Amino acid sequence: MRPLPPAIFLMGPTASGKTSVAVELAQTLPVELISVDSALVYRDMNIGTAKPDTATLARAPHHLIDILAPTEAYSAAAFRHDALRLMHDISQRGRIPLLVGGTMLYFRALRFGLSELPQADPSVRATLEEQAARLGWPAMHAELAQADPETAARLNPNDSQRIQRALEIYRLTGQPMSVLIGQQDGAELPYHIIPIALIPSDRAQLHARIATRFKAMIEHGLVDELRALCEKYPLHANLPSMRCVGYRQAWQFMEGEINEAQLLETGIAATRQLAKRQLTWLRSMPDNIGFDCLSDNLLECISAALQSWHNGK
Repeated sequence: MRPLPPAIFLMGPTASGKTSVAVELAQTLPVELISVDSALVYRDMNIGTAKPDTATLARAPHHLIDILAPTEAYSAAAFRHDALRLMHDISQRGRIPLLVGGTMLYFRALRFGLSELPQADPSVRATLEEQAARLGWPAMHAELAQADPETAARLNPNDSQRIQRALEIYRLTGQPMSVLIGQQDGAELPYHIIPIALIPSDRAQLHARIATRFKAMIEHGLVDELRALCEKYPLHANLPSMRCVGYRQAWQFMEGEINEAQLLETGIAATRQLAKRQLTWLRSMPDNIGFDCLSDNLLECISAALQSWHNGK
């Protein structure tokens, strides 16, 4: 049998330095980069997504960046379809797909396949929205914790979109979403995966990075970027693009729901929660090859490991 073609997964929480590592690896290894990020797919959303700048993308082009308008939706199923097509094309060119990002659900969907989840049901969603309007999303999160504690543990009590979907699935099927996700379609990914995980040795240092980066986003014009997006596109607060961390808080500021100090505070807190969820996903993948993203010689360590593998394959 012919050996499986290789593919590198470079995963990590927000602010762990994934992009800079991937860009440098692209200078020394025969790789092509595929973005695994549910926010970077959107055009014109640059500041709040920490999108690589033009010079960086010229140096190391990324597939699956800037492919949709902010009014459109993207899904794990759409990502899997797009990524498999790109990985095949890259391998056919004699190069190695390097998938880099922090949307762990996309990595999981790609590697293990997709579960059969029910389609959205407008009547169930309307009932959930009415209950949430009366009780609040933290109360809905508490209900989810009774029905599906595993999913609830991964979600912020105010993450209305994901709480609603998890409760919808439970009410439609009578089974927790976490159980259904575990029942994958069994589609084996036809690649030899090299899963690299960037894990901080000190959570406090990662939090400091997150705070510094979010402050910089505000200083570089996050709110002005959102205003420009609203002038260009017919946006509303419930769009998936506007639920992205940073944009959700900027929208609240723009609507007068929070002040500038609260924008900074809630943006940093939401980003820290995102990083916590990403690290939880990473810890659930036992075969990852871990590297300390805070290490001074992070790039050298990863490069050496990959070069050793590449030379010996």
